[in-house]
Amino acid sequence: MSDDEFLTWVETTLYEAELALHNGDPAPRRAIWSRNEPVSVLGAWRNAFGQQEIEQLFAVLGQSFSDCTSYAFELQACQVVGDMAYTVGFERTSVSVRGEPSTYTLRVTQVYRREGGEWKVAHRHGDDVDA
Repeated sequence: MSDDEFLTWVETTLYEAELALHNGDPAPRRAIWSRNEPVSVLGAWRNAFGQQEIEQLFAVLGQSFSDCTSYAFELQACQVVGDMAYTVGFERTSVSVRGEPSTYTLRVTQVYRREGGEWKVAHRHGDDVDA
């Protein structure tokens, strides 16, 4: 997969998974995450290490989010090196969080591994720009 194919994946599959999560469906996000260790999230709300904690985190996020009116990922940098890649950017989101409207921007860095010919997320770090 070329750099252009990776960026297409980021702009379609990854984007659609994040949009689904923000509408209360964590399944598409979980589907693009690695099932191989290590996996980790250093999150704006909560951290998770390993498959079990990742599963629990995504379930909580899915229960917390609904009614996403806007989600955009503003890519700042990325690179593909062999079977590894990373992205750095800003996520700008308007969504209901536990029933309350919320708008926020996160700084997000993600690390990806190519597994079986497909990109999988292995690590995510996100923090609130305003924090």
